[in-house]
Amino acid sequence: MNTSRIEDAIIFAVGDHWTKVAMVIAKVADVMGRDLPSGDEGCEVISEHIEVFIRAGRLEAQGNTKNWRFSEVRRLDSKTPRVKGQ
Repeated sequence: MNTSRIEDAIIFAVGDHWTKVAMVIAKVADVMGRDLPSGDEGCEVISEHIEVFIRAGRLEAQGNTKNWRFSEVRRLDSKTPRVKGQ
């Protein structure tokens, strides 16, 4: 299992808009294929990497990210300053 490949897939799967953690995990699992442990174990590996990105400030989260279907993430650099009135 290649850690940097998982991390690259996460960053690619997470865009500028809020995305459900479950969707990110599904996309990354699809990209990784057989390089991940099968079933829930593989999803947990991806989830742990997402948590690392959140703690490192690379991703922003809303909701409890342990509850994949009811939480969302986006790239932290996606926040752009808004001018009042826009």
